[in-house]
Amino acid sequence: MGFIGTVWGRERGRWARDQLTPSQAVVYDRLRDLFEVGEYEEAEVGARAFAAASRRFWDRGPVVEWLAGALATAAAIAHGRGAEVLAELDALIADLERTTGAGRALLLDVRVNRVAALLVQGRYTEAEAEAGGILRAATRLAHLTKVWEIELTTLANLAAALCGQGRYEEAEAIARGNLPRAPAGTAATLHSVLVSSLNGQCRHEEALTEARRLTPLWVRAGSGALDIGTATALLGLGRRSEAEATARQALDACEQFLHPIHPRIQKARTLLSRITADGPLA
Repeated sequence: MGFIGTVWGRERGRWARDQLTPSQAVVYDRLRDLFEVGEYEEAEVGARAFAAASRRFWDRGPVVEWLAGALATAAAIAHGRGAEVLAELDALIADLERTTGAGRALLLDVRVNRVAALLVQGRYTEAEAEAGGILRAATRLAHLTKVWEIELTTLANLAAALCGQGRYEEAEAIARGNLPRAPAGTAATLHSVLVSSLNGQCRHEEALTEARRLTPLWVRAGSGALDIGTATALLGLGRRSEAEATARQALDACEQFLHPIHPRIQKARTLLSRITADGPLA
């Protein structure tokens, strides 16, 4: 499976951002910029401090805490700590159920991130069910606010959930169908899932061609994902030395840019062990 989509860009949380005071908006925009460039640790710490400052110095309305909580949990998931914040996501979702109208978009944003947290834990059937619910809710909200980014990120995560269940043909169809219209970050997720779905069908030559067809915009959360797909394809084609070099490259990237508990690190290690094991190829 490729890397999961957890995006907190310019359109995410826009309704809530518009409720902030000018000074609050300056703080929030700086934190969002940190997230966008992959400074997940700093973005999370800052978001939690932002929420605390709101409780102490600013108004006591819920919007700042909702927005800060959404950004903090998104940063934790992107870094690889989705399991740690799942309970926090559930509490935030329950709180956001109070919103109405365009405010429901923030609720869907957080639900998207919950799907990503479930994927990190390998809870693929739950992730699939949640993604389906988000897509239905986004359709009902489309007349009030922009939902295209929510829909695309959800579809990317749905494809990852299907891939995790071995439903590779379905995952491939979603990835191919949505790649042409996806922005850079989501396109990287879809591209990685597409490579994984082709490998899952033992279409290793196609997977390798797809992996090398383009170089998507680098996103820190995706570190090592495409190299893992490439190494898997090379292994399937019997090109063991190339597969080993690529798997080592994937592991180096994972260890450099992801949290030590990120499951992709173990996935890269397991793949490298398969490649370097004695005996014939599996």
